[in-house]
Amino acid sequence: MGKKGRHWIWNLLLIITVIVCVSVLTMHYKNWVKATSDHLGILSGFYSEKVPYAELDSVVFVEKIPPMIRLNGFSALEKEKGIFREFKDSLTDKSIHVFVDNITQPKIKLVYKDSLKLYFNLKDSLETVNMYDALQERLKQNESPD
Repeated sequence: MGKKGRHWIWNLLLIITVIVCVSVLTMHYKNWVKATSDHLGILSGFYSEKVPYAELDSVVFVEKIPPMIRLNGFSALEKEKGIFREFKDSLTDKSIHVFVDNITQPKIKLVYKDSLKLYFNLKDSLETVNMYDALQERLKQNESPD
């Protein structure tokens, strides 16, 4: 009798699928924040946003994010990431970017370009507080007349 085996294409497809799933999970594992001299960049997997310091209007700490409609994104365990729209603002096309690594900790709410909003925090609450302080300092520098 001949030996029946799985075709090598199926084995290759299975390995590629596992590699893609692990890499996507790794990309969304945490928020990758890059603060340069002129902007703050936040990347989490497929979602990214660049906030120029010159266009920053406000930086505040919030305990909870407001109720919103998810346009795309995901929630898993303590993470909330994606693009949302507020319930009260469902007639306009303004989206809110959410990059929350720990939903139970306070979040930083950025308002920039007059009305765009972004909520984010980092896994470590101390890093979030340090980021908040640095953003507050940037905002004060922008407001002070030189």
